[in-house]
Amino acid sequence: MAGKGIIATSLLTNLDRATGIPIYHQLCNGLREMIRDGRIVSGTRLPPSRLFASELKISRNTVLIVYEQLIAEGYLIGRRGDGTYVAEKIPDGLLQVGAKAPASSSTAVKSTERNVSSRFDVLDGLSIEFPERPRAFQTGTTAIDEFPIELWTKILSHRLRRMPRNFLDYRSPYGYLPLREAISAHLGSARGVRCDPDQVIIVSGSQQALDVTSRVLFDRGDSIMIEDPCYSGARAAFLCAGIHLIPLPIDAEGIDLTWAPDVVGKVKAIYVTPSHQFPTGVVMSLSRRRELLKWADKNSAWIIEDDYDAEFRYDGKPISAMQGLDYSGRVIYLGTFSKVLFPSLRIGYLVLPHDLIAKFARALAFMTLHTSYLEQVALSDFMHQGHFAKHIRKMRVVYSERQHLLVDEINAHLSEYIDVEPESAGVHLIGHLKERRDAATFSRHAFEKGVVATPTSTFSIQHAVPPGLLLGYSGLNGYEIRTGVRRLKAAFDELLNT
Repeated sequence: MAGKGIIATSLLTNLDRATGIPIYHQLCNGLREMIRDGRIVSGTRLPPSRLFASELKISRNTVLIVYEQLIAEGYLIGRRGDGTYVAEKIPDGLLQVGAKAPASSSTAVKSTERNVSSRFDVLDGLSIEFPERPRAFQTGTTAIDEFPIELWTKILSHRLRRMPRNFLDYRSPYGYLPLREAISAHLGSARGVRCDPDQVIIVSGSQQALDVTSRVLFDRGDSIMIEDPCYSGARAAFLCAGIHLIPLPIDAEGIDLTWAPDVVGKVKAIYVTPSHQFPTGVVMSLSRRRELLKWADKNSAWIIEDDYDAEFRYDGKPISAMQGLDYSGRVIYLGTFSKVLFPSLRIGYLVLPHDLIAKFARALAFMTLHTSYLEQVALSDFMHQGHFAKHIRKMRVVYSERQHLLVDEINAHLSEYIDVEPESAGVHLIGHLKERRDAATFSRHAFEKGVVATPTSTFSIQHAVPPGLLLGYSGLNGYEIRTGVRRLKAAFDELLNT
């Protein structure tokens, strides 16, 4: 087993500051290879970040980010208060699916010998599960029981019967123009976005929006500042593109730029969810928005504004998008209908500065060409006929009622374990654990009871967050909310009273 000093000495020997390859990537690759080839064995405790940085003569922040990335990939495990360890089962040993007979020594091929992209290593460390029916308290779901499916079917059927034959051929990567016009009009009135239909490009949901943005704007090794904690989908998209993440903490006004390093000319963009930060729910203040726009203009950087659930505000008018304050063409605005209508509707959109429109369309033409046109046409009709605005108004009432029910149920049955406060927006709440207990342990135990309660620490990269559980309610009816709370209580009772 390699000792801490041997680890540092080996890596220090291989760090080359003259190659132009970021030290972050060299250190990450070096540690990964030492774990893969057995020079650092499972269960080894890695040096504390401050000591490791001192031995390697690099910044501690670099070591912390490398540790975090390898934790995300599944090579390391962080134990709060105890340090960072090599995982018992590293990703390359988990690639085999199902029980199979061991391969003979003459035919066995190690996964590290296969010619696969390094992006796979990042994806292999990330896990996303989509159960057939949303569980309490899974996030990212919608009230599909309230969606007007008969109306949607009627619109689809009508369009399918009358769709011109040329619509069955390849179509424009920009998307269906009447839909882009409907989106532009809606965003202008409801979100304060300043755009014309030509600036709107249709994509297959916000995840593809993040993917194509990463491909067009960044080279491998470029840097992006990102909220911490943050949306895991954005973090994954940027990591897969080989982008260096610079995490900045969230305070009561949103992302805190005072933590930003001296990065003039070195950071390509910053990713934010200003209207309702994920997962904290913080709304970025007007002064902080203006500060961020000024920073982007000064540093010739992009702002990626993810407006994922800003439609759902229950107290007053929704907060206008930051894009409407941008007069320098620095904001790339993205949204999705998957969080507003239903998840399997894989339609989202990007609102782009004029000089980026053709570049993004060209990239999409080589990725997926275009999103399903039948659904684009049907959604256009759904919006132009007024059904979309009506559905949004209805959902604000439904989600507000579901949130209040969840708060009441938690206060009635779980108040000895967690604190929860109603929010004026969004589709989830955070249950703050009392006595600063280990949220991950509660989450695992709750999952065994059939409840999804994700620890807030899951979304943290570097900056610690108070222990809590993310509780989604938008996809649950009253019975499911009540049942979920009782199962969560049973999990707490069993764990703490045995």
